[in-house]
Amino acid sequence: MPVVNNPLPERDRETAGAALQATLADLLDLSLVAKQAHWNVYGPRFRSVHVQLDEAATVARNHADTVAERAAALGVSPDGRAGTVAGASGVPVFPPGWTKDSDAVEALVYALSAVTGRLRERIVAMGPVDVVTEDLLVGLTADLEKQSWMFQAENRT
Repeated sequence: MPVVNNPLPERDRETAGAALQATLADLLDLSLVAKQAHWNVYGPRFRSVHVQLDEAATVARNHADTVAERAAALGVSPDGRAGTVAGASGVPVFPPGWTKDSDAVEALVYALSAVTGRLRERIVAMGPVDVVTEDLLVGLTADLEKQSWMFQAENRT
């Protein structure tokens, strides 16, 4: 029995909760990847890429909080522990060490693409289950796709 009651049927709550938990893992990992790149970026566009990476980390962290709170509102305990995130994230691994600005940008484009691809699948699954969670995921996807567009524009000549 959940600590928080919600009008969703149990099966729908479990489905929405699983989608939210998977999204939480992706977002927390994405925020860490963006920060790792932020701390290690170098190159002629250092300043602009450094700032942009920080913005991406903030967007991911803020959405992670919203996603976790939606899960809690459904009576599903969100799990943001490092081991859980590491085991569930679909974010590509970011290499250690110093990273050239263009490589950092490409890595973020790749990571954002992986996350938004997974989000789009969850959006489709949420349609018949919970329109509120579906709407949350739609807004989140739009924000991450905006980040992807801005990173892609950064490396185009």
